Amino acid sequence: MDYGLSEGLKILLSFILGLILGSFLNVVIVRVPLGKSIITPGSQCTRCRRSLRWFDNVPLFSFLCLRGACRYCGAKISARYPVIEFLTALLFVAAGVRFGWSPLSLVLRDWPFLALLVSITFIDLEHRVIPDRLSLGGLILGLATFWVSPGLTFLESLGGAALGFGFFYSLAWIYHRMRGRMGLGGGDIKLLSMIGAFLGPTGVLSTVFVSSIFGSIVGLVWARVDVKMGKMQKRDMMRFAIPFGPFLVVGALLYYFLGDVLWYLWMNRI
Repeated sequence: MDYGLSEGLKILLSFILGLILGSFLNVVIVRVPLGKSIITPGSQCTRCRRSLRWFDNVPLFSFLCLRGACRYCGAKISARYPVIEFLTALLFVAAGVRFGWSPLSLVLRDWPFLALLVSITFIDLEHRVIPDRLSLGGLILGLATFWVSPGLTFLESLGGAALGFGFFYSLAWIYHRMRGRMGLGGGDIKLLSMIGAFLGPTGVLSTVFVSSIFGSIVGLVWARVDVKMGKMQKRDMMRFAIPFGPFLVVGALLYYFLGDVLWYLWMNRI
């Protein structure tokens, strides 16, 4: 994305592209879990079903101008929509600033990877499912575009995918044998395999480590809150289940943006 553009203009263009794709991700997040087309019909109000005009569908700005409500029926629009648009835009800019403005790398690998992680996070939070269309599609994309990622070979990408799948599959199998029930969903296994295709074996191990710590802390705090509010008995805390996909995404993003920094600090014990 050089083309003689200034750094500020590159950031602005990336932010705008992120907003536009974030708007599309909102469609993906709503429709893919329901098995609906992401192409047709066009965007419409979820209550009155009126089709939205283009000026009511401008990422972020339409939400602000309409004060978070449908122009026709006044129904409140979920704040999730502008949050996803803004988050995607920030991630797009961060990728360019962190790794450079190579259009080949950004368009073919980095931005699609980030878009997949955003979509999977919000789908898993709402539906507790990770669609194969996203995780397996992302796995294929990660393996097919390894060559635009500096320092990542095809064997590392393939090894990361295999390690990601094998690691969680083994844990799920052992847990099922010991407890007689599933402890990890198949969606988590495929997601970690996808992450491995993009980040390699080291990225898988780092993702598992960070997500396990973060997930344990959040899960225990969440469960204790439910116990105090009377929603759960204390004896049920260890059976408390929350979607693990978002924690894998947090671990993957941490390694993606800061992996080399964290590795340097670890090697130097700082």
